[in-house]
Amino acid sequence: MPLKIWIDADACPNVIKDILFKAAERKQLILTLVANRIIATPPSPLIKAVQVAGGFDVADNYIVQQCQANDLVITADIPLAAEVVAKHAYALNPRGELYTKENIKEHLAMRDFMTGLRDTGQVSGGGPSALGQRDKQAFANALDRFLAAHC
Repeated sequence: MPLKIWIDADACPNVIKDILFKAAERKQLILTLVANRIIATPPSPLIKAVQVAGGFDVADNYIVQQCQANDLVITADIPLAAEVVAKHAYALNPRGELYTKENIKEHLAMRDFMTGLRDTGQVSGGGPSALGQRDKQAFANALDRFLAAHC
C-alpha cells in the first residue's frame, strides 16, 4: 500500500501545510488534513480535509484509527506521535524532528517531566517558540529525506 501523509491540522502552521501540499503533488501522495474545523486545501485529487467533531483528542483518535504502518503523520503532539509509532507509522513534527520507535519514549518522558514542572509552578510558560525560518527549512529538509527514503 502506498505511503499516505496525515496532518494533525488544528495546530499545524500554514507554512508547513504549504510545504506538504507541494510535496504531495510532487510525489503523487495522498495527503489528509484532520481538524475539528474547516481547513482550506488547494484543489487537488490528492489532498483532502476531514472535519471531525470538536472535543479532546477527537482529531488525534481519528488519525490513529486511519493511519497504517509506514504512513507519515505530521504533528507536534507527542502522545499522538507515540500512538502512531506504536502502529509502525512515522511522525514528523513541524520543526523537522522525526519520532521513531527508537526515540519516542525519551520524548514522552521529557514532555511528562516538563508538564510536571509547569503543573507545580516550577516552570512558567507554555509551548514552544514561534516557528521561524530555520524551523521551516529543517522541516522541509527532514520531509525530503523521509520521502527519499520511503517513496
